[in-house]
Amino acid sequence: MNKTDALIIGAGPTGLFTAHQLKLIGLDCEIVDNLDKIGGQCIELYPDKPIYDIPAVPECTGEELTNNLINQIKPFNIKTHLGERVDEVKKDGDNWFVKTNLGKTFLTPNVIIAGGVGSFEPRKFSPKECEKFENKSIFYSVKDKTIFEGKTVSIFGGGDSALDWAVELSKSCKVNLIHRRDDFRGAQATVDKVHELAKSGKINLFTKYQLTNVSGKDNLESIEIKHDNKDIKTIKTDFALGFFGLIMQLGPIADWGLNIDKKTVAVDTEKFETNQKGIYAVGDICSYPGKLKLILSGFHEGALAARACFKLARPNEKYRFEFTTSSKTIKDRLGVKSD
Repeated sequence: MNKTDALIIGAGPTGLFTAHQLKLIGLDCEIVDNLDKIGGQCIELYPDKPIYDIPAVPECTGEELTNNLINQIKPFNIKTHLGERVDEVKKDGDNWFVKTNLGKTFLTPNVIIAGGVGSFEPRKFSPKECEKFENKSIFYSVKDKTIFEGKTVSIFGGGDSALDWAVELSKSCKVNLIHRRDDFRGAQATVDKVHELAKSGKINLFTKYQLTNVSGKDNLESIEIKHDNKDIKTIKTDFALGFFGLIMQLGPIADWGLNIDKKTVAVDTEKFETNQKGIYAVGDICSYPGKLKLILSGFHEGALAARACFKLARPNEKYRFEFTTSSKTIKDRLGVKSD
């Protein structure tokens, strides 16, 4: 059981800045995110796209903004739990009991939902039989590439992720690359590299094929793929990786007793608290009169929600607002030498 003053759901820009604000006022916090990396929409949807509406930053990419926010919270050593989805949130006395899909549990008086427009879920293989092999020999992201060494890996997809991993894993594995079209959507240099590796026999390339079935006992043993012309092939494989992009959905949040309308959560504008005491929503997931879906709005919302958390986390202490420019306490927390 992880005990913390506040648990943030979502590691996008708003979640990261909210964590910064919590630590500035002396509260502990941890972050959970369904994605396998920090950055949320900025990293998944527009890592290279210019952003022009961050105050005092004329232009930056989603990746640059994320890296700057990560550097900003580095002094605090905040614990992050990536690749985990919060499935359960229920009341436990004065606290909230939170459980992830991997069985990790938290006890906290404050839960801050900073999940953007909901959770990002990978698009999965169609055959229902795939479910029993998920997180054992069928994966939709790569966390530890060493498990594939010396094995046969079948990669599905035609974008950058599929192509990049096909090239990378071909160095230590037997790789099958399967795509439902002849053309690929990835960077041309990587596409050229894949064709080069296919010609040299380092990658087995199957185009206009899709997965129709999987077989195996405890682990995956073989896959069945079908061509557009109805030709069917059975291929022995140890692992299957699917890279079909992400879908955004509200997910388990819908079952937490929150006041939800049109896939957003209603909040007040004093604390950004929901209809459940101790649960807050900030960023694109929240709604209130005059709401603007801007990153800078999320920063403002996170700052106020963080300060509202103080009362529940430290009921016997009085919160005293301090400016970062003059507070010795805050400078100490940041590791900045006082004048």
